[in-house]
Amino acid sequence: MILPVLRYPDPRLKRVSGPVTEITPLIRSLADDMAETMYARDGIGLAAPQVGVPLRLVVMDISGPEVRGDLMVLINPVLTPLGPEKESDEGCLSVPDFRAQVCRPSRVLVEALNLEGEVRRFEAEGTLAVCAQHEYDHLEGTLFIDRVSRLKRALYDRRIRKKEKK
Repeated sequence: MILPVLRYPDPRLKRVSGPVTEITPLIRSLADDMAETMYARDGIGLAAPQVGVPLRLVVMDISGPEVRGDLMVLINPVLTPLGPEKESDEGCLSVPDFRAQVCRPSRVLVEALNLEGEVRRFEAEGTLAVCAQHEYDHLEGTLFIDRVSRLKRALYDRRIRKKEKK
């Protein structure tokens, strides 16, 4: 089922998410729905807070957009920076019509549970590292727009307020 995605400035996007304490059929169903939602919106990552669920659950698939064949489900992820910082272009399903350069570590160690409750541990670099950090930020109540200059943020905020008045 395709879920509605919360949009900035929804205050629920600013909340820190709690851990997944048990991998239940409900959690598996949520992960499936999140993946379907991500694919339907041509995204490469989606965190549970973006669909209004304050849990530490992320889905990612950077293999597309034509073919999607590398879905990752990360439960309670922990990221450790490994590489020097690098700028990359980012966008977000919760911050529509806005892209910006964001500086993040170029490599990270990702540790998380999968849907079987097994620990996954891998190093990520390039697009996968950016996506993992972007989605992890959502779990911490941070949006990529929080990482851009005040001027760019103010311009986007002004554009959002104009749209809301229409």
